[in-house]
Amino acid sequence: MDGQALSGVRTGPFVAGERATFTDAKGRHHSVRLTPGSMFHTTKGGLAHDDVIGQPEGCVVRSVGGASYLVFRQLLEEFTVTMPRGAAVVYPKDAAHILVQTDIFPGARVLEAGAGSGALTMFLLRAVGPTGRVYSYERRDDFAKIAQRNVETFFGAPHPAWTLRVGDLVETIGDEPIDRAVLDMLAPWECIDAVGARLVPGGMLCCYVATTTQLGRTIETLRAHGGFTEPVGREYSARDWHAEGLAIRPGHSTSGHTGFLIFTRRLADGVVAPARKRRPAPGAYGPDYSGPRPVGVDPTETAE
Repeated sequence: MDGQALSGVRTGPFVAGERATFTDAKGRHHSVRLTPGSMFHTTKGGLAHDDVIGQPEGCVVRSVGGASYLVFRQLLEEFTVTMPRGAAVVYPKDAAHILVQTDIFPGARVLEAGAGSGALTMFLLRAVGPTGRVYSYERRDDFAKIAQRNVETFFGAPHPAWTLRVGDLVETIGDEPIDRAVLDMLAPWECIDAVGARLVPGGMLCCYVATTTQLGRTIETLRAHGGFTEPVGREYSARDWHAEGLAIRPGHSTSGHTGFLIFTRRLADGVVAPARKRRPAPGAYGPDYSGPRPVGVDPTETAE
Protein backbone atom coordinates (compact mmCIF):
# COMPACT_ATOMS: atom_id res chain seq x y z
CA MET A 1 0.00 0.00 0.00
CA ASP A 2 1.22 3.52 -0.76
CA GLY A 3 1.26 6.33 1.78
CA GLN A 4 -2.13 7.68 0.75
CA ALA A 5 -3.76 4.26 1.06
CA LEU A 6 -2.18 3.65 4.49
CA SER A 7 -3.67 6.87 5.83
CA GLY A 8 -6.97 6.58 3.99
CA VAL A 9 -6.46 10.17 2.79
CA ARG A 10 -6.33 10.98 -0.90
CA THR A 11 -5.45 14.27 -2.54
CA GLY A 12 -5.70 15.78 -5.99
CA PRO A 13 -8.67 15.76 -8.38
CA PHE A 14 -11.51 13.28 -7.92
CA VAL A 15 -11.06 10.00 -9.79
CA ALA A 16 -13.52 7.32 -10.80
CA GLY A 17 -14.20 4.70 -8.13
CA GLU A 18 -13.65 6.84 -5.04
CA ARG A 19 -16.34 8.19 -2.75
CA ALA A 20 -17.44 11.81 -2.72
CA THR A 21 -19.76 13.59 -0.30
CA PHE A 22 -22.38 15.89 -1.81
CA THR A 23 -23.70 18.56 0.60
CA ASP A 24 -26.84 20.49 -0.26
CA ALA A 25 -27.90 23.98 0.82
CA LYS A 26 -29.52 22.59 4.01
CA GLY A 27 -26.33 20.84 5.09
CA ARG A 28 -27.51 17.32 4.25
CA HIS A 29 -24.74 14.92 3.25
CA HIS A 30 -24.94 12.25 0.55
CA SER A 31 -22.07 9.80 0.05
CA VAL A 32 -21.68 8.63 -3.55
CA ARG A 33 -19.18 6.35 -5.28
CA LEU A 34 -18.14 8.11 -8.49
CA THR A 35 -18.85 6.06 -11.60
CA PRO A 36 -18.35 7.40 -15.16
CA GLY A 37 -21.66 7.87 -16.92
CA SER A 38 -23.76 7.57 -13.73
CA MET A 39 -26.14 10.08 -12.18
CA PHE A 40 -26.86 11.09 -8.58
CA HIS A 41 -30.62 11.66 -8.49
CA THR A 42 -32.15 14.38 -6.31
CA THR A 43 -35.54 16.06 -6.00
CA LYS A 44 -33.97 18.92 -7.99
CA GLY A 45 -32.90 16.67 -10.84
CA GLY A 46 -29.93 14.47 -11.59
CA LEU A 47 -26.27 15.33 -11.09
CA ALA A 48 -23.75 13.72 -13.39
CA HIS A 49 -20.79 11.95 -11.80
CA ASP A 50 -18.76 13.07 -14.81
CA ASP A 51 -19.20 16.67 -13.60
CA VAL A 52 -17.25 15.74 -10.46
CA ILE A 53 -14.58 13.38 -11.82
CA GLY A 54 -11.46 15.40 -12.56
CA GLN A 55 -12.53 18.34 -10.37
CA PRO A 56 -10.68 19.41 -7.19
CA GLU A 57 -12.13 18.99 -3.71
CA GLY A 58 -14.30 21.84 -2.56
CA CYS A 59 -15.89 22.34 -5.96
CA VAL A 60 -19.55 23.22 -6.55
CA VAL A 61 -21.65 21.26 -9.03
CA ARG A 62 -25.26 21.79 -10.06
CA SER A 63 -28.05 19.36 -10.77
CA VAL A 64 -30.25 19.52 -13.85
CA GLY A 65 -32.80 21.44 -11.79
CA GLY A 66 -30.23 24.03 -10.70
CA ALA A 67 -29.56 22.87 -7.11
CA SER A 68 -25.99 23.50 -5.95
CA TYR A 69 -23.92 20.91 -4.09
CA LEU A 70 -20.54 21.21 -2.41
CA VAL A 71 -18.34 18.19 -3.10
CA PHE A 72 -15.61 16.92 -0.78
CA ARG A 73 -13.99 13.59 -0.06
CA GLN A 74 -15.52 11.75 2.87
CA LEU A 75 -13.71 12.23 6.19
CA LEU A 76 -12.97 9.25 8.42
CA GLU A 77 -15.30 10.74 11.04
CA GLU A 78 -18.11 10.84 8.46
CA PHE A 79 -17.38 7.34 7.21
CA THR A 80 -17.53 5.72 10.65
CA VAL A 81 -20.98 7.06 11.48
CA THR A 82 -22.52 6.12 8.11
CA MET A 83 -20.81 2.83 7.27
CA PRO A 84 -22.58 -0.57 7.56
CA ARG A 85 -22.51 -1.86 11.11
CA GLY A 86 -23.29 -4.92 13.17
CA ALA A 87 -22.18 -3.78 16.63
CA ALA A 88 -22.57 -0.19 17.77
CA VAL A 89 -19.61 2.00 16.87
CA VAL A 90 -17.32 4.10 19.06
CA TYR A 91 -18.41 7.60 18.13
CA PRO A 92 -15.83 10.18 17.01
CA LYS A 93 -16.07 12.27 20.20
CA ASP A 94 -15.06 9.22 22.27
CA ALA A 95 -12.51 7.95 19.74
CA ALA A 96 -10.77 11.34 19.86
CA HIS A 97 -10.36 11.17 23.65
CA ILE A 98 -9.19 7.56 23.48
CA LEU A 99 -6.46 8.42 20.98
CA VAL A 100 -5.23 11.44 22.94
CA GLN A 101 -5.55 10.21 26.52
CA THR A 102 -3.98 6.82 25.84
CA ASP A 103 -1.29 8.62 23.81
CA ILE A 104 -1.51 6.43 20.70
CA PHE A 105 1.73 7.14 18.82
CA PRO A 106 3.30 6.15 15.46
CA GLY A 107 4.77 2.68 15.86
CA ALA A 108 2.66 1.74 18.89
CA ARG A 109 1.52 -1.85 19.46
CA VAL A 110 -2.17 -1.62 20.32
CA LEU A 111 -4.62 -4.28 21.47
CA GLU A 112 -8.31 -3.64 20.76
CA ALA A 113 -11.23 -5.76 21.95
CA GLY A 114 -13.81 -6.05 20.54
CA ALA A 115 -13.49 -4.90 17.00
CA GLY A 116 -17.22 -4.28 16.62
CA SER A 117 -17.86 -2.67 13.25
CA GLY A 118 -14.28 -1.39 12.87
CA ALA A 119 -14.77 2.32 13.64
CA LEU A 120 -12.15 2.63 16.38
CA THR A 121 -9.91 0.21 14.46
CA MET A 122 -9.59 2.71 11.62
CA PHE A 123 -8.70 5.58 13.95
CA LEU A 124 -6.09 3.36 15.64
CA LEU A 125 -4.57 2.24 12.33
CA ARG A 126 -4.22 5.81 11.15
CA ALA A 127 -2.57 6.79 14.46
CA VAL A 128 -0.01 3.94 14.67
CA GLY A 129 1.01 4.32 11.03
CA PRO A 130 2.92 1.82 8.89
CA THR A 131 5.40 0.92 11.65
CA GLY A 132 2.81 0.11 14.33
CA ARG A 133 0.53 -2.85 14.96
CA VAL A 134 -3.15 -3.11 15.87
CA TYR A 135 -4.34 -6.47 17.21
CA SER A 136 -8.14 -6.56 17.15
CA TYR A 137 -10.19 -9.27 18.85
CA GLU A 138 -13.85 -9.97 18.18
CA ARG A 139 -15.93 -12.81 19.65
CA ARG A 140 -18.56 -12.82 16.90
CA ASP A 141 -17.54 -13.93 13.44
CA ASP A 142 -20.32 -11.92 11.76
CA PHE A 143 -19.16 -8.72 13.45
CA ALA A 144 -15.55 -9.49 12.50
CA LYS A 145 -16.52 -9.82 8.82
CA ILE A 146 -18.33 -6.46 8.92
CA ALA A 147 -15.31 -4.81 10.56
CA GLN A 148 -12.98 -6.30 7.95
CA ARG A 149 -15.13 -5.07 5.07
CA ASN A 150 -15.37 -1.58 6.53
CA VAL A 151 -11.63 -1.29 7.15
CA GLU A 152 -10.76 -2.53 3.67
CA THR A 153 -13.37 -0.25 2.10
CA PHE A 154 -11.93 2.83 3.77
CA PHE A 155 -8.26 2.05 3.16
CA GLY A 156 -8.88 0.45 -0.24
CA ALA A 157 -7.11 -2.83 0.65
CA PRO A 158 -6.17 -4.99 3.66
CA HIS A 159 -4.10 -2.85 6.03
CA PRO A 160 -0.63 -4.36 6.65
CA ALA A 161 -0.51 -3.14 10.27
CA TRP A 162 -3.76 -4.89 11.25
CA THR A 163 -4.28 -8.36 12.72
CA LEU A 164 -7.89 -9.44 13.30
CA ARG A 165 -8.51 -12.45 15.55
CA VAL A 166 -11.90 -14.07 16.10
CA GLY A 167 -12.59 -15.57 19.52
CA ASP A 168 -12.73 -14.81 23.22
CA LEU A 169 -9.89 -12.45 24.18
CA VAL A 170 -8.72 -14.44 27.20
CA GLU A 171 -8.63 -17.66 25.17
CA THR A 172 -7.06 -16.31 21.97
CA ILE A 173 -4.80 -13.46 23.15
CA GLY A 174 -1.36 -13.55 21.60
CA ASP A 175 1.98 -13.48 23.40
CA GLU A 176 3.21 -10.24 21.81
CA PRO A 177 3.86 -7.33 24.20
CA ILE A 178 1.60 -4.31 23.79
CA ASP A 179 2.02 -0.61 24.51
CA ARG A 180 -1.67 0.32 24.64
CA ALA A 181 -4.94 -1.54 25.12
CA VAL A 182 -8.56 -0.53 24.53
CA LEU A 183 -11.32 -2.80 25.84
CA ASP A 184 -14.74 -2.08 24.35
CA MET A 185 -16.76 -5.04 25.61
CA LEU A 186 -19.54 -6.13 27.92
CA ALA A 187 -17.34 -7.35 30.79
CA PRO A 188 -13.82 -5.84 30.53
CA TRP A 189 -13.06 -6.82 34.14
CA GLU A 190 -12.82 -10.45 32.99
CA CYS A 191 -9.82 -9.56 30.79
CA ILE A 192 -7.78 -7.35 33.14
CA ASP A 193 -5.38 -10.13 34.16
CA ALA A 194 -4.73 -11.29 30.58
CA VAL A 195 -4.21 -7.78 29.23
CA GLY A 196 -2.16 -6.68 32.23
CA ALA A 197 0.25 -9.58 31.70
CA ARG A 198 1.08 -8.33 28.19
CA LEU A 199 0.95 -4.58 28.74
CA VAL A 200 4.45 -3.14 29.09
CA PRO A 201 5.27 -1.07 32.20
CA GLY A 202 3.98 2.42 31.61
CA GLY A 203 1.49 1.17 29.05
CA MET A 204 -1.98 2.71 28.94
CA LEU A 205 -5.29 0.88 29.28
CA CYS A 206 -8.68 2.32 28.34
CA CYS A 207 -11.98 0.57 29.01
CA TYR A 208 -15.13 1.76 27.23
CA VAL A 209 -18.40 0.79 28.92
CA ALA A 210 -22.03 1.86 28.61
CA THR A 211 -23.51 1.68 32.11
CA THR A 212 -22.66 2.83 35.63
CA THR A 213 -22.73 -0.79 36.82
CA GLN A 214 -20.00 -1.69 34.32
CA LEU A 215 -18.10 1.46 35.26
CA GLY A 216 -18.01 0.56 38.96
CA ARG A 217 -17.15 -3.12 38.43
CA THR A 218 -14.29 -2.31 36.05
CA ILE A 219 -12.76 0.36 38.28
CA GLU A 220 -12.92 -1.85 41.38
CA THR A 221 -11.33 -4.75 39.48
CA LEU A 222 -8.45 -2.52 38.38
CA ARG A 223 -7.92 -1.36 41.98
CA ALA A 224 -8.00 -4.91 43.31
CA HIS A 225 -5.51 -6.05 40.64
CA GLY A 226 -2.83 -3.87 42.20
CA GLY A 227 -0.76 -3.50 39.04
CA PHE A 228 -2.35 -0.29 37.75
CA THR A 229 -2.50 3.34 38.74
CA GLU A 230 -5.70 4.70 40.27
CA PRO A 231 -8.26 4.46 37.43
CA VAL A 232 -10.10 7.55 36.26
CA GLY A 233 -13.65 7.35 34.88
CA ARG A 234 -14.93 10.04 32.54
CA GLU A 235 -17.89 10.86 30.31
CA TYR A 236 -17.88 13.28 27.38
CA SER A 237 -20.64 15.10 25.54
CA ALA A 238 -20.56 17.38 22.51
CA ARG A 239 -22.98 20.15 21.62
CA ASP A 240 -23.24 22.26 18.47
CA TRP A 241 -23.96 25.98 18.68
CA HIS A 242 -25.98 28.14 16.32
CA ALA A 243 -24.57 31.63 15.69
CA GLU A 244 -26.34 33.98 13.30
CA GLY A 245 -26.38 37.68 14.10
CA LEU A 246 -27.94 38.12 17.52
CA ALA A 247 -29.36 34.59 17.47
CA ILE A 248 -26.73 32.69 19.42
CA ARG A 249 -28.01 29.55 21.11
CA PRO A 250 -27.29 25.83 21.52
CA GLY A 251 -27.83 23.91 18.32
CA HIS A 252 -30.25 21.05 17.83
CA SER A 253 -27.48 18.49 17.28
CA THR A 254 -26.21 17.32 20.66
CA SER A 255 -24.30 14.12 21.34
CA GLY A 256 -24.88 13.24 24.96
CA HIS A 257 -24.12 9.98 26.75
CA THR A 258 -22.60 7.29 24.56
CA GLY A 259 -20.35 5.58 27.08
CA PHE A 260 -17.91 5.91 29.97
CA LEU A 261 -14.15 5.92 29.44
CA ILE A 262 -11.84 4.50 32.11
CA PHE A 263 -8.12 5.28 31.94
CA THR A 264 -5.27 3.72 33.90
CA ARG A 265 -1.56 2.94 33.49
CA ARG A 266 0.44 -0.24 34.03
CA LEU A 267 2.90 -0.31 36.91
CA ALA A 268 6.25 -2.08 36.78
CA ASP A 269 6.19 -5.75 37.73
CA GLY A 270 6.21 -6.26 41.49
CA VAL A 271 5.49 -2.62 42.27
CA VAL A 272 2.60 -1.73 44.56
CA ALA A 273 1.02 1.67 44.09
CA PRO A 274 1.10 4.00 47.14
CA ALA A 275 -2.06 3.85 49.19
CA ARG A 276 -4.68 6.39 48.25
CA LYS A 277 -4.75 9.36 50.61
CA ARG A 278 -8.45 9.84 50.14
CA ARG A 279 -10.36 7.26 52.15
CA PRO A 280 -13.46 5.59 50.67
CA ALA A 281 -16.79 6.95 51.87
CA PRO A 282 -18.10 5.17 55.00
CA GLY A 283 -20.06 2.13 53.96
CA ALA A 284 -18.77 2.14 50.38
CA TYR A 285 -17.42 -1.40 50.89
CA GLY A 286 -19.84 -2.46 53.59
CA PRO A 287 -21.44 -5.91 54.03
CA ASP A 288 -23.85 -5.38 51.12
CA TYR A 289 -21.01 -4.84 48.64
CA SER A 290 -20.12 -8.04 46.76
CA GLY A 291 -17.55 -6.83 44.22
CA PRO A 292 -13.73 -6.80 44.33
CA ARG A 293 -12.13 -4.81 47.14
CA PRO A 294 -8.96 -2.70 46.93
CA VAL A 295 -6.02 -3.89 48.98
CA GLY A 296 -6.28 -2.68 52.59
CA VAL A 297 -10.03 -2.05 52.62
CA ASP A 298 -11.65 -3.37 55.78
CA PRO A 299 -14.44 -5.80 54.72
CA THR A 300 -16.27 -5.16 58.02
CA GLU A 301 -16.46 -1.40 57.44
CA THR A 302 -19.97 0.01 57.86
CA ALA A 303 -21.52 3.40 57.52
CA GLU A 304 -21.39 5.61 60.57
